[in-house]
Amino acid sequence: MKKPALSILTLGAAILVSASLGSAHAATVIKIASMSPLSGSSSDLGLQIRNATELAIRDNKAAFTALGFDVQFVAYDDQADPTTGTANARRIAADNSILAMVGTLNSGVVIPSSEVLAPSHVAIVSPANTNPKVTDRGLANMNRICARDDSQGPAGADFLVSTLKAKRVYVLNDKTPYGQGLADAAEAFMKTKGAAVVASEGTEEKSDFSSIIGKIKASKADAVYFGGLYGQVGPFAKQLREAGVTVPVMGGDGFDSPDLLSLAGAGAKDVFFTTVAPPLNAVPAARVLASRYKSVYKKDLAGFGIMGYDSAKVVIAGVLNAIKANGNKLPTRTQVESAIRKTNLTTGLLTGAIDFNSIGDRTSSKMYIIQVKNDAASKLDFSTAGTVTVKSSKQ
Repeated sequence: MKKPALSILTLGAAILVSASLGSAHAATVIKIASMSPLSGSSSDLGLQIRNATELAIRDNKAAFTALGFDVQFVAYDDQADPTTGTANARRIAADNSILAMVGTLNSGVVIPSSEVLAPSHVAIVSPANTNPKVTDRGLANMNRICARDDSQGPAGADFLVSTLKAKRVYVLNDKTPYGQGLADAAEAFMKTKGAAVVASEGTEEKSDFSSIIGKIKASKADAVYFGGLYGQVGPFAKQLREAGVTVPVMGGDGFDSPDLLSLAGAGAKDVFFTTVAPPLNAVPAARVLASRYKSVYKKDLAGFGIMGYDSAKVVIAGVLNAIKANGNKLPTRTQVESAIRKTNLTTGLLTGAIDFNSIGDRTSSKMYIIQVKNDAASKLDFSTAGTVTVKSSKQ
Protein backbone atom coordinates (compact mmCIF):
# COMPACT_ATOMS: atom_id res chain seq x y z
CA MET A 1 0.00 0.00 0.00
CA LYS A 2 2.94 2.32 0.61
CA LYS A 3 4.49 1.92 -2.82
CA PRO A 4 1.55 3.48 -4.76
CA ALA A 5 1.55 6.36 -2.27
CA LEU A 6 5.22 7.01 -3.01
CA SER A 7 4.52 6.83 -6.74
CA ILE A 8 1.74 9.39 -6.44
CA LEU A 9 4.01 11.66 -4.40
CA THR A 10 6.79 11.33 -6.97
CA LEU A 11 4.37 12.08 -9.80
CA GLY A 12 3.10 15.16 -7.95
CA ALA A 13 6.66 16.41 -7.50
CA ALA A 14 7.36 15.86 -11.19
CA ILE A 15 4.29 17.91 -12.12
CA LEU A 16 5.41 20.73 -9.83
CA VAL A 17 8.91 20.73 -11.34
CA SER A 18 7.46 20.71 -14.85
CA ALA A 19 5.16 23.63 -14.05
CA SER A 20 8.06 25.54 -12.53
CA LEU A 21 10.23 25.00 -15.58
CA GLY A 22 7.38 26.04 -17.87
CA SER A 23 6.95 29.27 -15.92
CA ALA A 24 10.68 29.97 -16.07
CA HIS A 25 10.62 29.73 -19.85
CA ALA A 26 7.39 31.68 -20.41
CA ALA A 27 7.64 34.21 -23.19
CA THR A 28 8.23 37.81 -22.14
CA VAL A 29 5.11 39.89 -22.67
CA ILE A 30 5.27 42.96 -24.91
CA LYS A 31 2.16 45.10 -25.24
CA ILE A 32 1.21 47.47 -28.03
CA ALA A 33 -1.63 49.85 -27.24
CA SER A 34 -4.16 51.76 -29.26
CA MET A 35 -6.10 54.80 -28.13
CA SER A 36 -9.11 56.22 -29.94
CA PRO A 37 -12.80 56.94 -29.26
CA LEU A 38 -14.54 53.58 -28.85
CA SER A 39 -17.72 55.18 -27.55
CA GLY A 40 -19.52 58.41 -28.34
CA SER A 41 -20.18 60.27 -31.58
CA SER A 42 -16.74 59.56 -33.12
CA SER A 43 -16.62 55.87 -32.28
CA ASP A 44 -17.20 54.78 -35.89
CA LEU A 45 -13.76 56.18 -36.79
CA GLY A 46 -12.12 55.22 -33.53
CA LEU A 47 -13.15 51.58 -33.83
CA GLN A 48 -11.60 51.44 -37.29
CA ILE A 49 -8.23 52.40 -35.75
CA ARG A 50 -8.62 49.99 -32.85
CA ASN A 51 -9.70 46.99 -34.94
CA ALA A 52 -7.09 47.45 -37.67
CA THR A 53 -4.34 47.72 -35.05
CA GLU A 54 -5.50 44.46 -33.53
CA LEU A 55 -5.44 42.73 -36.94
CA ALA A 56 -1.91 43.98 -37.67
CA ILE A 57 -0.68 42.62 -34.36
CA ARG A 58 -2.32 39.26 -35.05
CA ASP A 59 -0.66 39.20 -38.46
CA ASN A 60 2.79 39.68 -36.93
CA LYS A 61 2.47 37.62 -33.76
CA ALA A 62 4.67 34.82 -35.11
CA ALA A 63 7.61 37.19 -35.62
CA PHE A 64 7.56 38.03 -31.91
CA THR A 65 7.07 34.40 -30.87
CA ALA A 66 10.16 33.40 -32.86
CA LEU A 67 12.20 35.84 -30.77
CA GLY A 68 10.77 34.59 -27.48
CA PHE A 69 8.15 37.30 -26.93
CA ASP A 70 4.39 37.24 -26.48
CA VAL A 71 2.98 40.35 -28.14
CA GLN A 72 -0.36 41.45 -26.77
CA PHE A 73 -2.81 44.17 -27.76
CA VAL A 74 -4.53 46.54 -25.36
CA ALA A 75 -7.09 49.17 -26.42
CA TYR A 76 -7.99 52.36 -24.60
CA ASP A 77 -11.15 54.41 -25.15
CA ASP A 78 -10.42 58.15 -25.05
CA GLN A 79 -14.04 59.13 -25.87
CA ALA A 80 -12.59 61.93 -28.06
CA ASP A 81 -11.97 63.76 -24.77
CA PRO A 82 -8.57 65.27 -23.82
CA THR A 83 -9.08 64.65 -20.10
CA THR A 84 -9.92 60.99 -20.67
CA GLY A 85 -7.01 60.68 -23.09
CA THR A 86 -4.47 62.06 -20.63
CA ALA A 87 -5.81 59.75 -17.91
CA ASN A 88 -5.32 56.83 -20.31
CA ALA A 89 -1.81 58.09 -21.09
CA ARG A 90 -0.91 57.97 -17.41
CA ARG A 91 -2.13 54.36 -17.26
CA ILE A 92 -0.10 53.48 -20.34
CA ALA A 93 3.02 55.10 -18.91
CA ALA A 94 2.59 53.12 -15.69
CA ASP A 95 2.42 49.77 -17.52
CA ASN A 96 6.05 49.08 -18.39
CA SER A 97 5.12 46.25 -20.72
CA ILE A 98 3.55 48.75 -23.16
CA LEU A 99 6.31 49.83 -25.53
CA ALA A 100 4.37 51.93 -28.07
CA MET A 101 0.93 53.13 -29.08
CA VAL A 102 -1.19 53.64 -32.20
CA GLY A 103 -3.48 56.68 -32.00
CA THR A 104 -5.28 58.89 -31.58
CA LEU A 105 -8.15 60.10 -33.77
CA ASN A 106 -8.38 63.65 -32.39
CA SER A 107 -5.54 66.16 -32.35
CA GLY A 108 -7.03 67.70 -29.23
CA VAL A 109 -6.52 64.36 -27.48
CA VAL A 110 -3.07 63.44 -28.76
CA ILE A 111 -1.45 66.80 -27.99
CA PRO A 112 -1.81 66.54 -24.19
CA SER A 113 -1.57 62.73 -24.17
CA SER A 114 1.75 62.72 -26.03
CA GLU A 115 3.15 65.21 -23.52
CA VAL A 116 2.17 62.87 -20.69
CA LEU A 117 3.85 59.94 -22.47
CA ALA A 118 6.99 61.82 -23.58
CA PRO A 119 8.94 61.52 -20.27
CA SER A 120 8.33 57.75 -20.32
CA HIS A 121 9.40 57.56 -24.01
CA VAL A 122 6.26 55.73 -25.11
CA ALA A 123 6.33 56.14 -28.89
CA ILE A 124 3.14 57.09 -30.72
CA VAL A 125 2.36 56.56 -34.38
CA SER A 126 -0.76 58.45 -35.38
CA PRO A 127 -2.99 57.45 -38.29
CA ALA A 128 -5.18 60.55 -38.09
CA ASN A 129 -3.88 63.56 -36.12
CA THR A 130 -3.49 66.43 -38.57
CA ASN A 131 -2.98 69.57 -36.45
CA PRO A 132 0.51 71.06 -37.09
CA LYS A 133 1.16 71.33 -33.33
CA VAL A 134 1.16 67.53 -33.08
CA THR A 135 4.69 67.33 -34.50
CA ASP A 136 5.82 70.97 -34.44
CA ARG A 137 6.46 70.64 -30.70
CA GLY A 138 9.41 68.42 -31.54
CA LEU A 139 8.57 65.53 -29.21
CA ALA A 140 10.78 62.50 -29.86
CA ASN A 141 7.90 60.10 -29.19
CA MET A 142 5.33 61.67 -31.59
CA ASN A 143 5.02 60.51 -35.21
CA ARG A 144 2.22 60.46 -37.79
CA ILE A 145 1.65 58.84 -41.17
CA CYS A 146 -1.05 61.30 -42.32
CA ALA A 147 -0.80 64.73 -43.92
CA ARG A 148 -1.03 67.91 -41.83
CA ASP A 149 -3.82 70.48 -41.64
CA ASP A 150 -1.54 73.11 -43.13
CA SER A 151 -1.54 70.88 -46.22
CA GLN A 152 -5.07 69.52 -45.92
CA GLY A 153 -6.74 72.91 -45.40
CA PRO A 154 -5.15 74.50 -48.48
CA ALA A 155 -5.90 71.40 -50.60
CA GLY A 156 -9.59 71.65 -49.75
CA ALA A 157 -9.62 75.41 -50.18
CA ASP A 158 -7.94 75.14 -53.57
CA PHE A 159 -10.52 72.60 -54.73
CA LEU A 160 -13.33 74.82 -53.47
CA VAL A 161 -12.06 77.92 -55.27
CA SER A 162 -10.35 76.48 -58.37
CA THR A 163 -12.61 73.52 -59.19
CA LEU A 164 -15.96 74.48 -57.67
CA LYS A 165 -15.40 78.17 -58.50
CA ALA A 166 -16.48 79.47 -55.08
CA LYS A 167 -16.07 83.23 -54.68
CA ARG A 168 -17.82 83.95 -51.36
CA VAL A 169 -17.16 81.42 -48.58
CA TYR A 170 -18.65 81.17 -45.10
CA VAL A 171 -16.09 79.52 -42.77
CA LEU A 172 -17.09 77.53 -39.67
CA ASN A 173 -15.10 75.50 -37.15
CA ASP A 174 -16.00 73.32 -34.17
CA LYS A 175 -13.71 75.16 -31.70
CA THR A 176 -11.37 72.19 -31.33
CA PRO A 177 -7.64 72.26 -32.21
CA TYR A 178 -8.47 70.02 -35.18
CA GLY A 179 -11.41 71.96 -36.56
CA GLN A 180 -10.06 75.43 -35.92
CA GLY A 181 -6.60 74.59 -37.28
CA LEU A 182 -8.12 73.15 -40.45
CA ALA A 183 -10.47 76.09 -40.97
CA ASP A 184 -7.72 78.64 -40.32
CA ALA A 185 -5.44 77.02 -42.90
CA ALA A 186 -8.24 76.82 -45.48
CA GLU A 187 -9.29 80.42 -44.85
CA ALA A 188 -5.77 81.77 -45.28
CA PHE A 189 -5.33 79.90 -48.56
CA MET A 190 -8.70 80.98 -49.95
CA LYS A 191 -7.75 84.60 -49.43
CA THR A 192 -4.55 84.11 -51.44
CA LYS A 193 -6.70 82.73 -54.29
CA GLY A 194 -8.89 85.85 -54.30
CA ALA A 195 -11.99 84.36 -52.66
CA ALA A 196 -13.88 86.48 -50.13
CA VAL A 197 -14.34 85.00 -46.66
CA VAL A 198 -17.72 86.53 -45.82
CA ALA A 199 -17.64 85.31 -42.20
CA SER A 200 -15.56 83.05 -39.97
CA GLU A 201 -16.82 81.70 -36.67
CA GLY A 202 -16.60 78.79 -34.29
CA THR A 203 -19.56 76.86 -32.95
CA GLU A 204 -20.08 74.03 -30.49
CA GLU A 205 -23.74 73.68 -31.52
CA LYS A 206 -24.75 70.08 -32.16
CA SER A 207 -28.50 70.15 -32.87
CA ASP A 208 -30.06 73.51 -33.81
CA PHE A 209 -28.19 75.38 -36.54
CA SER A 210 -31.01 77.74 -37.51
CA SER A 211 -29.17 80.86 -36.34
CA ILE A 212 -26.02 80.03 -38.30
CA ILE A 213 -28.00 79.01 -41.37
CA GLY A 214 -29.81 82.34 -41.26
CA LYS A 215 -26.48 84.15 -41.31
CA ILE A 216 -25.24 81.99 -44.19
CA LYS A 217 -28.32 82.89 -46.21
CA ALA A 218 -27.92 86.60 -45.46
CA SER A 219 -24.23 86.53 -46.44
CA LYS A 220 -25.05 85.24 -49.95
CA ALA A 221 -22.15 82.78 -49.60
CA ASP A 222 -21.76 80.40 -52.53
CA ALA A 223 -19.91 77.80 -50.44
CA VAL A 224 -19.34 76.77 -46.83
CA TYR A 225 -16.09 75.48 -45.36
CA PHE A 226 -16.64 73.66 -42.04
CA GLY A 227 -13.69 72.43 -39.97
CA GLY A 228 -15.35 69.77 -37.81
CA LEU A 229 -16.44 66.15 -37.38
CA TYR A 230 -19.25 64.19 -39.03
CA GLY A 231 -21.29 64.04 -35.81
CA GLN A 232 -21.76 67.81 -35.93
CA VAL A 233 -21.60 68.38 -39.68
CA GLY A 234 -24.25 65.75 -40.49
CA PRO A 235 -27.11 67.52 -38.67
CA PHE A 236 -25.82 70.88 -39.96
CA ALA A 237 -25.92 69.72 -43.60
CA LYS A 238 -29.39 68.21 -43.12
CA GLN A 239 -30.79 71.44 -41.74
CA LEU A 240 -28.92 73.55 -44.30
CA ARG A 241 -30.53 71.68 -47.22
CA GLU A 242 -33.92 71.69 -45.54
CA ALA A 243 -33.62 75.48 -45.37
CA GLY A 244 -33.13 75.55 -49.14
CA VAL A 245 -29.37 76.23 -49.17
CA THR A 246 -27.78 74.02 -51.83
CA VAL A 247 -24.24 75.47 -51.93
CA PRO A 248 -21.30 73.06 -51.61
CA VAL A 249 -20.10 72.26 -48.09
CA MET A 250 -16.38 71.49 -47.84
CA GLY A 251 -14.43 70.13 -44.91
CA GLY A 252 -11.64 67.82 -43.82
CA ASP A 253 -11.20 64.19 -42.88
CA GLY A 254 -13.46 64.58 -39.85
CA PHE A 255 -16.33 64.09 -42.34
CA ASP A 256 -14.94 60.71 -43.38
CA SER A 257 -17.52 58.32 -41.95
CA PRO A 258 -20.52 56.47 -43.40
CA ASP A 259 -22.45 57.92 -40.45
CA LEU A 260 -22.27 61.31 -42.20
CA LEU A 261 -24.75 59.93 -44.73
CA SER A 262 -27.19 58.66 -42.12
CA LEU A 263 -27.00 61.85 -40.05
CA ALA A 264 -27.34 64.23 -43.00
CA GLY A 265 -29.74 62.18 -45.09
CA ALA A 266 -30.42 63.86 -48.43
CA GLY A 267 -28.56 66.89 -47.08
CA ALA A 268 -25.26 65.08 -47.61
CA LYS A 269 -25.45 65.55 -51.38
CA ASP A 270 -22.65 67.80 -52.63
CA VAL A 271 -20.76 67.68 -49.36
CA PHE A 272 -17.05 67.49 -50.18
CA PHE A 273 -14.10 66.72 -47.95
CA THR A 274 -10.40 66.14 -48.02
CA THR A 275 -9.25 63.05 -46.21
CA VAL A 276 -5.85 61.76 -45.23
CA ALA A 277 -7.37 58.28 -45.13
CA PRO A 278 -7.89 56.70 -48.54
CA PRO A 279 -11.21 55.30 -49.71
CA LEU A 280 -11.04 51.54 -50.10
CA ASN A 281 -11.44 51.72 -53.88
CA ALA A 282 -8.24 53.78 -54.08
CA VAL A 283 -6.12 51.12 -52.32
CA PRO A 284 -6.19 47.80 -54.19
CA ALA A 285 -3.70 46.35 -51.70
CA ALA A 286 -6.32 46.67 -48.94
CA ARG A 287 -8.82 44.26 -50.50
CA VAL A 288 -7.59 41.19 -48.62
CA LEU A 289 -7.52 43.10 -45.34
CA ALA A 290 -11.03 44.41 -46.06
CA SER A 291 -12.33 40.85 -46.43
CA ARG A 292 -10.75 39.76 -43.16
CA TYR A 293 -11.92 42.88 -41.37
CA LYS A 294 -15.50 42.24 -42.48
CA SER A 295 -15.28 38.63 -41.36
CA VAL A 296 -13.95 39.47 -37.89
CA TYR A 297 -15.77 42.71 -37.02
CA LYS A 298 -18.92 42.42 -39.19
CA LYS A 299 -18.34 45.93 -40.54
CA ASP A 300 -16.67 47.34 -43.62
CA LEU A 301 -13.06 48.48 -43.53
CA ALA A 302 -12.81 52.24 -44.10
CA GLY A 303 -10.07 54.82 -44.54
CA PHE A 304 -9.00 55.16 -40.93
CA GLY A 305 -8.82 51.39 -40.66
CA ILE A 306 -6.35 51.41 -43.54
CA MET A 307 -4.34 54.16 -41.84
CA GLY A 308 -4.57 52.39 -38.49
CA TYR A 309 -3.24 49.17 -40.00
CA ASP A 310 -0.22 50.93 -41.52
CA SER A 311 0.43 52.84 -38.28
CA ALA A 312 0.44 49.54 -36.42
CA LYS A 313 2.82 48.05 -38.99
CA VAL A 314 5.23 50.93 -38.33
CA VAL A 315 5.00 50.33 -34.58
CA ILE A 316 5.52 46.59 -35.00
CA ALA A 317 8.54 47.08 -37.26
CA GLY A 318 10.00 49.57 -34.79
CA VAL A 319 9.63 47.20 -31.85
CA LEU A 320 11.08 44.24 -33.79
CA ASN A 321 14.01 46.34 -35.02
CA ALA A 322 14.70 47.49 -31.46
CA ILE A 323 14.64 43.88 -30.23
CA LYS A 324 17.13 42.78 -32.88
CA ALA A 325 19.39 45.79 -32.30
CA ASN A 326 19.39 44.88 -28.59
CA GLY A 327 20.71 41.37 -29.21
CA ASN A 328 17.21 39.84 -29.34
CA LYS A 329 16.56 41.00 -25.80
CA LEU A 330 13.71 43.12 -24.49
CA PRO A 331 14.37 46.70 -25.64
CA THR A 332 13.77 49.82 -23.61
CA ARG A 333 11.06 52.27 -24.53
CA THR A 334 13.77 54.73 -25.55
CA GLN A 335 15.21 52.18 -27.99
CA VAL A 336 11.77 51.60 -29.49
CA GLU A 337 11.13 55.34 -29.70
CA SER A 338 14.38 55.80 -31.62
CA ALA A 339 13.74 52.82 -33.90
CA ILE A 340 10.29 54.10 -34.86
CA ARG A 341 11.59 57.58 -35.72
CA LYS A 342 14.19 55.88 -37.98
CA THR A 343 11.46 54.00 -39.86
CA ASN A 344 12.14 53.38 -43.53
CA LEU A 345 9.53 50.90 -44.74
CA THR A 346 9.11 50.37 -48.45
CA THR A 347 7.10 47.13 -48.60
CA GLY A 348 4.19 45.48 -46.82
CA LEU A 349 2.20 48.67 -46.37
CA LEU A 350 -1.19 49.61 -47.79
CA THR A 351 -0.51 53.32 -48.34
CA GLY A 352 3.01 53.18 -49.76
CA ALA A 353 6.48 53.74 -48.35
CA ILE A 354 6.78 55.39 -44.94
CA ASP A 355 9.66 57.28 -43.44
CA PHE A 356 9.70 60.27 -41.08
CA ASN A 357 11.48 63.59 -41.04
CA SER A 358 13.22 64.82 -37.90
CA ILE A 359 10.00 65.96 -36.19
CA GLY A 360 7.97 62.84 -36.98
CA ASP A 361 6.06 63.89 -40.10
CA ARG A 362 5.79 61.42 -42.98
CA THR A 363 7.98 62.71 -45.79
CA SER A 364 5.45 61.97 -48.52
CA SER A 365 1.72 61.48 -48.02
CA LYS A 366 -1.47 61.57 -50.04
CA MET A 367 -4.79 63.31 -49.56
CA TYR A 368 -8.01 62.37 -51.26
CA ILE A 369 -10.89 64.68 -52.17
CA ILE A 370 -14.26 63.01 -51.75
CA GLN A 371 -17.69 64.08 -52.97
CA VAL A 372 -21.00 62.79 -51.66
CA LYS A 373 -23.24 62.20 -54.65
CA ASN A 374 -25.87 59.87 -56.06
CA ASP A 375 -24.49 56.63 -57.42
CA ALA A 376 -26.05 54.51 -60.18
CA ALA A 377 -28.56 53.08 -57.71
CA SER A 378 -29.63 56.61 -56.67
CA LYS A 379 -28.10 56.17 -53.25
CA LEU A 380 -25.91 58.77 -51.60
CA ASP A 381 -22.34 57.54 -51.45
CA PHE A 382 -18.72 58.69 -51.38
CA SER A 383 -16.96 59.18 -54.71
CA THR A 384 -13.29 60.07 -55.22
CA ALA A 385 -13.02 63.51 -56.80
CA GLY A 386 -9.24 63.92 -56.77
CA THR A 387 -5.88 63.01 -55.22
CA VAL A 388 -3.16 65.33 -53.94
CA THR A 389 0.41 64.27 -53.06
CA VAL A 390 1.97 66.23 -50.20
CA LYS A 391 5.72 66.43 -49.60
CA SER A 392 6.94 67.36 -46.13
CA SER A 393 10.11 69.39 -45.96
CA LYS A 394 12.95 67.79 -43.99
CA GLN A 395 13.36 69.44 -40.60
